[in-house]
Amino acid sequence: MPFQKVHPEKLSGAVVRQIELLILRGILRPGERLPSERDLSDKLGVSRPSLREAIAELRDRGLLLSRPGAGLFVAEVLGAAFPEALVQLFARHDAALFDYIAFRRDVEAMAAERAARRGSDTDLAVIDAIFRRMETAHAKRNPADEARLDAEFHLAIIEAGHNLVMLHVMRAMFDLLRAGVFYNRQIMFRQRTTRAMLLDQHRAINDALQARDAPAARAAVERHLSYVETTLADHLQSERNEEIARQRLEQVTARG
Repeated sequence: MPFQKVHPEKLSGAVVRQIELLILRGILRPGERLPSERDLSDKLGVSRPSLREAIAELRDRGLLLSRPGAGLFVAEVLGAAFPEALVQLFARHDAALFDYIAFRRDVEAMAAERAARRGSDTDLAVIDAIFRRMETAHAKRNPADEARLDAEFHLAIIEAGHNLVMLHVMRAMFDLLRAGVFYNRQIMFRQRTTRAMLLDQHRAINDALQARDAPAARAAVERHLSYVETTLADHLQSERNEEIARQRLEQVTARG
C-alpha cells in the first residue's frame, strides 16, 4: 500500500504555504513590501532561521524578491500574462477594445453579484471607502485621480467576489488598461456630463453592494459598462469624422 507515516510539517513549509495563499488571494499584491524580518517572524510566530528558509524557497520560485537596501517584495508575477506581440495587437485594433469591454461586463457583473452575496463586511467597507474618495476627486475635478480610483473601485469588487482565478485574470487585464493599451480612462472623465454620469453609475453599484442586493449589483455593473462602451464608440467615431474632414481639407487645399 502506498501509505507513509505522517510527519509534522516543517515550520518553514507552513510559512511558505501561508505566504503563497496571501499572494493567491490577492491580500499580498505584486510590488508590495513585506514587513521586516523581525516583524514578520513575530507575526508568524516562527524563528528567524525558519523564516529565512521559507523566504529563500519563495525567492527561488519567483514569488518574492529582495531589493538591496529596500527590503523584501512580492514579485510582479503577472508581468508576463500577455505576450508583447499580443499587447501590440490589442492596442492597434478597435475590435479588441469592444471585446475587452464585453469581457469586463460579463466577468465584473458576476463578480459584483458574488461580492453582494459573499463579500465580508470589511470587503464592502473597502469598496465604500474607495467610492467616497471618488466623490472627493470628482468635486476637485481631477480626471487623473478619478481614473485611478475607477480602477481601484472595480478591482475591489472583484477581490470581494473571492474567486482566485477571476482575481488574477482581471488584475492582468487592468494592468493593460492602466498602461493605456485599450483606452485612456482620463478621456472618460474630461467632459462634465460624462463625469457626472460615471459617478452616478458607480454610486448605484456601491449602493447595491452595501445593501447586499446581488441582482441590482449585477445590473448596475452591466449598465455602467454598456455606457462606457457607447461613450467610447462615439468618441472613436468623432475622431474618424475629424480625420476624414482633415483629409478632405488637405485635398481641397492641394487643388487650390
